[in-house]
Amino acid sequence: MLTARGLFQAIHDSDEAYRLFCSIAAQDENQGGWENERIAALVKDPELAPKIARHGADERKHGRIFAQLLRKRGLEPVAVPPDTDYCMLLERQGIGLLHERLRSDRPLDDRDVITYLVHSRVTEQRAAEEMQLLVRFLGDHPDVGRAVRLISADEDNHLAYCHEELLRFADQGHAQAIRELLRETARVEIRTHRDVGLAVLRRMGEILRWPRSRRAALAAGLHLLYLYEAVYGWRRMVRLRLPAKRNALGARPVAVG
Repeated sequence: MLTARGLFQAIHDSDEAYRLFCSIAAQDENQGGWENERIAALVKDPELAPKIARHGADERKHGRIFAQLLRKRGLEPVAVPPDTDYCMLLERQGIGLLHERLRSDRPLDDRDVITYLVHSRVTEQRAAEEMQLLVRFLGDHPDVGRAVRLISADEDNHLAYCHEELLRFADQGHAQAIRELLRETARVEIRTHRDVGLAVLRRMGEILRWPRSRRAALAAGLHLLYLYEAVYGWRRMVRLRLPAKRNALGARPVAVG
């Protein structure tokens, strides 16, 4: 049975699997970049808007990093299958601000900004944890180690920023609305994460020609993770606490490539 380290290594060692992995990651990051850019343009708070813009710049940077990793291997990105499109699947279930809203020129009100921050707090929790896992297993890898360490540090900053800003809104009288949105968003996210994970697993299994027993065992692991999160693990996604690193997105963004 593949360990987590072995799974990542198998994907890295296969051009086709690596191509799909990086393509999915790049699309998610670029989508997040566009969303944050639009939100920053529609937020009138002169202190918050630059932080959201920084968040968007980081996401765009991550998209470029994944594109660079593909080019380094002489690979072109592939079309991302719809059932692996995490961002769009969340939007279709009403999570976050709809793209139709972001394409308008109407400024965002407090409820809109809270909706954005709650969506980011939950999805950045997932992103931070997944990048920490990649750093654990690939942080010293000669090809991708620097990239995963850089992205992981950014995701930690994004998560810290979401905690800080949501606590600020809670102090302004929005605590109950924030709690309700966090719980609903976490519930939908963990289900979507399971569904996307299963879709990616199916494709990786086909590419890497895993035996049926291995695919079944990995799928069972995803279902068990979902059950844990549905019963207990969701709580980590809804807690708010002051981060150790304050004003994490107050610095200027770092350009890459």
